[in-house]
Parts: sequence; C-alpha cells; structure tokens
Amino acid sequence: MGVVVSKEYCKSCGLCINICPAKVLGVSREINLLGYNPVEVVNPENCRECGFCYLVCPDAALTVEVNKK
Repeated sequence: MGVVVSKEYCKSCGLCINICPAKVLGVSREINLLGYNPVEVVNPENCRECGFCYLVCPDAALTVEVNKK
C-alpha cells in the first residue's frame, strides 16, 4: 500500500523526504492552494511502510497505509 500524501496540507518542509530511508518521496512540480510545491510519492515500490514520514510531518499531510498480510 504505502504512503498517501494530502497535497493540500503539505507545506513542503522536506522533513519526510529527509527521514525516509527508502527515498520514496520527492518534491512535486505542482503548486497547491497554499502556494507550496507539495511532496509526492516518486518511488512507491520502495516503501517499507515504516511510518517515519508520518511521524515527522508537522502538518499531518501524510498517512501510511499498511499492507496486512
């Protein structure tokens, strides 16, 4: 499953990008309603569902959907 970004809440602080051990996230070229280039998922297949990005996001713009096996 992996990371889901709520682009309208993201202020592009980059904390999630920097903490992700699998380099799943990057900055989008789009501009959201707040005037920021939000984070986007660039390597979804690398996601380990660790939740680090979710934990560091100050704007609650990320969720991690865990694939229950």
